[in-house]
Parts: sequence; structure tokens; C-alpha cells
Amino acid sequence: MSQLIDIKVPDIGDYTDVPVIEVLVKAGDRVEKEQSIVVLESDKATMDVPSSHSGVVKEVKVKVGDSISEGAIVLVLEESGEAAAPAAAQTTAAPMAVKTEAAPAPKVEPPIARAPAPPPISNTPVEVDPTASHASPSVRKFARELGVAVHQVKGSGPKGRITQEDVQAFVKAAMTGGAGSGSNASGGSLGGLNLIPWPKVDFSKFGETERQPLNRIKKLTAANLGRNWVMIPAVTYHEDADITDLEAFRVLTNKENEKQGLKITMLAFLMKAAVAALKKYPEFNSSIDGDDLVLKKYFNIAFAADTPNGLVVPVIRDADKKGIFELARETSELAALARDGKLKPDQMQGASFTISSLGGIGGTYFSPIVNAPEVAILGVSKAAMKPVWDGKQFVPRLICPLSLSADHRVIDGALATRFNVYIAQLMSDFRRAAL
Repeated sequence: MSQLIDIKVPDIGDYTDVPVIEVLVKAGDRVEKEQSIVVLESDKATMDVPSSHSGVVKEVKVKVGDSISEGAIVLVLEESGEAAAPAAAQTTAAPMAVKTEAAPAPKVEPPIARAPAPPPISNTPVEVDPTASHASPSVRKFARELGVAVHQVKGSGPKGRITQEDVQAFVKAAMTGGAGSGSNASGGSLGGLNLIPWPKVDFSKFGETERQPLNRIKKLTAANLGRNWVMIPAVTYHEDADITDLEAFRVLTNKENEKQGLKITMLAFLMKAAVAALKKYPEFNSSIDGDDLVLKKYFNIAFAADTPNGLVVPVIRDADKKGIFELARETSELAALARDGKLKPDQMQGASFTISSLGGIGGTYFSPIVNAPEVAILGVSKAAMKPVWDGKQFVPRLICPLSLSADHRVIDGALATRFNVYIAQLMSDFRRAAL
């Protein structure tokens, strides 16, 4: 006995109209349960849609280039054997596996709360009816996040439909002086900045070169970081934290809990210190929304995780409600998922503050870019033993460099310095975190 089953797109979080970039099966193919059937690509990751049943493909309902959302039928499957049950006809596919690609600064968040956007990136005359532009809601949201008026973008999709790639190309053209009427060598308005065009150089004249196209994720990252860098008047403040005693406590605690498999990381302490600082200085746990400042009562801490494909930024939700061991375990689990390309979209959303730690690599100080719509980001470099004067002599102390970048529209220099100093004090004597 055989039965036709609709295989649908499962729960993919807040994403809608996600482009299909690859169809892995065709009519007549035999598929097994959990076998990937199509690949979607959001603005942060590629996602495999698995089949919830085994059987033979009768009809494929989607093609490359289509945009689909949760509940959309991907294919019709003929299931044979006793395992087929009437109720299975509307079964939804199992949760997706996510293959995360690179993202050095954190990723596009759901609707960005920020100050009114500057004039669109172009000198192209504005059309009378913006709604006449053919673009999906997700593409329109993507364009808004980049400060682009979607009606100024020329669509390359079917019937002139505007895709995310079209928006990216528009931004790239604007930054190189090619959008709209363009700007000439003597200067022009690029996003209202009156910049001259990007220099065009034939590098091959000077020696051997190799051209490597950027993948889609890196293009998105570049666009987002470019927007954040231009739109956020950020200042970076540096401070040294003496973590000698804390590191000794961490090593001792890990040794005592070695048999239980429990391990504390310095990142867990940093997160706990960040939460304490955010509570003491709530402006850092906020976002700009028009003329208002949205103060958040939750404490979701994002952290940069190094993967073979680049940096991604998982989020620890409700970090204020979790202990040091729990934070260490959860960061370790999320980092492992990131390295394996299995982070889900909702595991990279909702952050209110970000920590970017280079401690495992090296460096001294750096200037991290604020991840909109957040207003601050803490950069942490590798700790090193340094001589510190104790009033009588120089003694060796383990010093951890902190670099705090903050949106100057919300946070002035005095407040940022107090925040940075407070975190350094907590890391020097963690008993302060209980006060």
C-alpha cells in the first residue's frame, strides 16, 4: 500500500521568503528519512531541509531561485509499506541542520532599531510609487537595514523581481561610485558622504595576482560592517584588567572538578562581569529607535566563535540567570555547533551586548565594530604577564587588555570609561560581582 506525503519547510525561526539555492533531488529519486532534499540560504547561513519520510519523489514543487517560508510544500513523496499512516500526509519535515558560513562581526538581527536612516545610497531620482517595486518582505527588510530605498534598485529576478544580491550590488556600486547617475573623479555624493569613487587599479601590471570571488556571506558581512562603521559614531576605550587571582582560581577550580568533566572558561567570567556592568550602567543594554532609547530588561550576551569558515556570533540568552559553570558549558556547546556548521538561526539572534575575544589567538588591543542595533561591544585580547608596581617593587601580574567600542550618540567618554573600569575591577576581584 502506498501513500502520497507532502514534505514541507519546517520551523525556521523568524525567517520568511528564504531563497532556494540548491535542489538535491528530482522526480523518481529514492530518498531516505532525514536525507537533505533542498538547501536554503538566509542572510546568515545555509540550511538543509531534510525529508521526514522515506520514499520515491513524485513531484518537486520548488526550483532554484524560489523563495519559500515555513509550511511551504517542497516535494510530494510516495511512501510505500506498512509504515505509511494516514496522519502522515501532512507531516512537517524535521528541524533543519544549519551550515553556517563566515561572519566576522556579528550578523543581521531581526528588525534593526536605530536612528532615522540617512538619505538612500544613490543619486538616482526617487520613483513616485515605492510599492511598485517587486521585492519580497525579507528583501525589503534587508534593504532597510542597509539604508537602501528598494525602489531605486533594479531587479534581476523574474519579471524584474529584486533579490538580496541586487541590493548588495546596489550598495557595492554606490560605494564605488557606480550607483544611479554615479559620481565622477572629482567627487560625488555616495550615501550623503560626498566621497570620491573607489580607485580602479590593474594590479596585474605590478606582478602576479589571483582573483577570488567573495562568497555571499562575506558580501553580507561587508555590507553590514560598512553600514555600522559609517552610521555609528563609535569610540574605542582601552583598559587593563589584572586577572592574576581570577586565573589562579579558574585553574584550581577546574582541577577540583576535573573528574566531573566540569571546566570553567575565562569567557564565562567575562560574561558574568558584563552582565553586572550592564545592570550598573543600563545605557549599554539599549538600542536607538528613532528619537527614543530602548532600554532592555533582558541580558542576552553574544560572543564571537572562531570556525573554519570564519567568525560567527552565537547568543547566550538570559545570561544573568546562569552560573559560571552553566555559562561555560553553554558557550562550549554553541562554539562546537558553530564549528560543525550546525547553529540554528535563532541561536544567533536577540543579543543585547557582544563580547569579541581574541585571547586564544593573540594581539594586544583592537577596535571592534559595534554590532547594530547594539550600542557597545567589548573586545578582549590575550592576557600577558607584565611588571606592575605595588608601591614598593615591581611584581609580575597577568594583565588582560580590554577594548570597549561604544556608540557616542548614547554613551559619552566618561560613561564608557566608567563601564570599562568597572569590568576591569570585577575581573581583578570577582567578589565585587556579588555586590
